Parts: sequence; C-alpha cells; structure tokens
Amino acid sequence: MSKAIKYYYDFLSQPSRALWIAMKLGKTPFEDCPVALRKQEQLTDEYRSINRFQKVPAIVDGKFQLGESVSIVRYLADKGVFSEQLYPKALEDRARVDEFLEWQHFNVRMVCSLFFRQVWLLPAKGLAPAPKPEVVKKLIKDVEGNLGLLERLWLDKEFLIGDQLTVADIFGASEINQMKLCQYNVNEKQFPKVAKWMERVRDATNPYYDEAHSFVYKASQQAAKAKN
Repeated sequence: MSKAIKYYYDFLSQPSRALWIAMKLGKTPFEDCPVALRKQEQLTDEYRSINRFQKVPAIVDGKFQLGESVSIVRYLADKGVFSEQLYPKALEDRARVDEFLEWQHFNVRMVCSLFFRQVWLLPAKGLAPAPKPEVVKKLIKDVEGNLGLLERLWLDKEFLIGDQLTVADIFGASEINQMKLCQYNVNEKQFPKVAKWMERVRDATNPYYDEAHSFVYKASQQAAKAKN
C-alpha cells in the first residue's frame, strides 16, 4: 500500500486554505504537515529540500515533490485522487475551471492579496506602518473593480462554472474572504451576486470552510474589537 501524500500548508496562506478545503471535501487522502509561516519555517533548509520556492502549499508523493496550488490540483486529478466534481475530467468543463483559475490570478487574487498585505499582513508583522487613508481608498477601489467583474462576467448561475461547486469557487471565495482581516466585507447591495455566491460556497464546503478560516474569523473579530 502506497504512503499517503504529505501536504505542507499554513491556514494563513489563501492557496493553502483553498486546497485543504478541496482535498477534505473530496476525500483526498493526505498527511497533515503544517508549516508555521509566522515562525518562518518555510525559510529553513529542511523545508527548502521539500519546496525549492520556500512557499506553501506543497506536496510530497513518495519521491515526487510539487509546489504551486493549481499545479497540485491538476497533479492529484490526473493521479485519480482528487474529486472529479471539484475538478472535472470532461475537457470543456475542466477548461472552464482552468480559465477562472488563470483569470483570477491577475484579477481578484492580485488586488485582494495586495490589499491584504498592505492593510493587515505587513503592519501586523511590524514590517510597515498602517497605510494612509488615501492608500486604503485606492486599494478598495481596485478590489471593488474586480468584484464588479466577478459579478458581471462569472456569476450568471449558482456557481462560477455552472450549477455545481468546483475548485474555482473555493479558490475565489477563499481569496475574497481573507479581506475580513482588513475589516472589509463584500457589500451585499453593491455586489449581491458575489455576496450570495460566497454564502453558497461556505454552505457547500462546511465544516471545512469554517475550520480553514478559523484564524481569519478570530483575528478579524479581535481587530474589530480593538478598533471600537
């Protein structure tokens, strides 16, 4: 019997959360191998031997090592250990999932992660002061420009690729949800489709969605209390 795939991750990382949720939901067998980003464990020589990019997530499957979350999804799917519903085998359906994952990288992910880093992550680590209000305003404008694209271009049905949940939904919703740490929540009146879609993704993936985002929820609540 082959050994379980080792999964290296930290819930502080959005791709780590999304992939963990997808593997749990799809019953992909794996061994938990947490990597504490806050302790910079990804920068150790030991971890460099696992992932030369020194980032999470990563997997080790026997003697094979692989980084980058989307590459891991495709590898696990081709290996036959990833949910076919979440990442379809049918050519056109899979292409649509891939299309979103590629589109998101330079749209929703780019602006949401920049907002997250500048408003929460860097100040929280003491690496940069809190950004000025005009900077935050510009970051929010960029975020909402992309939420508008998501609203108009992708959400004609229940989920991004149709009426069934896929990894595209999990990756997209996890990225947006992370902005709670910056005290930003999607405006239901401004983006009603996005807000309802995020609720559907959470409902369809729980309890794993809430478990993976427990740190996001806890830290955002603490920040809100400190602000009041």
